Amino acid sequence: MSKRAVPTNKRAIVLATFVAFGGFLFGYDIGVISGCLIMPDFVRRFGDGSPTLSSSRQSIITSLLSAGTFVGALGQAFTSDRFGRRGTILIWAAIFTIGTAIQTGTVDSIVQLTIGRFIAGLGVGAMSAIVPLYNGETAPKALRGTLLVLYQLQIIFGIFISYVLDLATHTIPNSASWRVPVGLQMLWGLILLSGLFFLPESPRHLLGIGRRTEARAVIAELNSVPLDDPLVDENVDELEYAINAENEGGKVGWLECFSARNMLWKRTVNGMMLQFIQQLNGQNFYYYYGDTFFKDAGTTLSPFVIQTILGAVSVVGTVPALYLIETWGRRRSLLTGSIMEAVCAIIAGLVGHFTLAPTGTPPSQLTPSQKRGGNVLIAFAVLHVFSFSIFWGPVPWVYLGESFPLRVRPKAIALGSATNWIWNFLLSFFSVRISNHIGPLILMIFFGMLVFGFVYVYLFIPETKGLTLEEVDEMYVAGVKPWNSASWKPHRMEEAHEKVANAHARATGPAEVREVEEKV
Repeated sequence: MSKRAVPTNKRAIVLATFVAFGGFLFGYDIGVISGCLIMPDFVRRFGDGSPTLSSSRQSIITSLLSAGTFVGALGQAFTSDRFGRRGTILIWAAIFTIGTAIQTGTVDSIVQLTIGRFIAGLGVGAMSAIVPLYNGETAPKALRGTLLVLYQLQIIFGIFISYVLDLATHTIPNSASWRVPVGLQMLWGLILLSGLFFLPESPRHLLGIGRRTEARAVIAELNSVPLDDPLVDENVDELEYAINAENEGGKVGWLECFSARNMLWKRTVNGMMLQFIQQLNGQNFYYYYGDTFFKDAGTTLSPFVIQTILGAVSVVGTVPALYLIETWGRRRSLLTGSIMEAVCAIIAGLVGHFTLAPTGTPPSQLTPSQKRGGNVLIAFAVLHVFSFSIFWGPVPWVYLGESFPLRVRPKAIALGSATNWIWNFLLSFFSVRISNHIGPLILMIFFGMLVFGFVYVYLFIPETKGLTLEEVDEMYVAGVKPWNSASWKPHRMEEAHEKVANAHARATGPAEVREVEEKV
């Protein structure tokens, strides 16, 4: 028997960090457009002649990306099985780059701009599904939550960098003010495309299509052990056992995501509901329209500076999530985040409604109470975004990446991501119109959703910390109550090891069979 090497996760961590760069594309595009909406040259080219963009034009420009992301999130389910996880990342990164090139080359056509945003959205939406899928399948279970949080960290970092660049370029008196930050997205797309040269395919996908030799090589690479190390055979045996059990039902279709088999319907609904609740937490309202919204708060700070502060707070908030996701766990993080964000939303909403001056009031005419109200609103907006970044920002993506068996994983993750994007689209399209009518009271809508989110998580979301993807299957099938799930222990993998050991013993001779049977 080969001497067992000491596995390390360095290679898996490096690859997960690189793939999570797909989140950077998403975050950067969200942030960069919010600054462009109030840049003078951008308003002149794509407005209707007034000094500011109308709410209808703002919502169209902003929401067309989200419309594309919805299509892309579903589209990757077809490419990830046909071309593999690695091939899918490269295909959609190329599509994203084409979309950003179209946006950057726009002169004054709002139609061309929105078409470019839609095409870029196809790539962003696909990335939102394939990144959790890939990292969920390649990450060691002890680090899976942390590595999946990297996706959210990259989203937030992308938002922050876009705010910094908007701040740096918004005073340029020509189209470079918005072309430079928008055009840089082509570079981000090319960076992701460079993965063609070193990204391995998912070992679970390789085993699922019968390419066992390649799967063994990838598992050895991810764990930094020799190809003949016992760890490689153990992982392959476990995965094949689970895959064979999954494939007993024949060809998979979209409706199977909602079947009673292995409680797939419950897992799919949970994944979709978490994404739905996440989008209505309220944070994206600040990300998309914060520049415009904070103008009405009467602060003396530039809206670009406030957005940059929000971006920095988001980055700082996501860092502790890398630790809390594996210590507090998924369930406790969501419950805590619901409470903290709800408190921020109700305070900011009520203070803003009762104290802010009417829209358009010159700063010199603001009363001391109106100034204080604006400061309170901004302070709790910052705390709201900070709380989101720790809890509700990363956890739904982690849950989505680790809740489904290989058999339906691309389709189930696609449904969750598509849910995220359809609500992202609705939020970006309608929230600025609603805010124009009810002002800060729009935050009360988000408060109600956060209360609902707390109740939903408590009743329906189990703890998946520390479980392999196959053990998550077992927990759902066992019918474990969500509030008891943190203390539940799996058993299926022990049975798999026993069956593999017995099969190996029978193949080597009667004496070994008796010896193995006595041990098990």
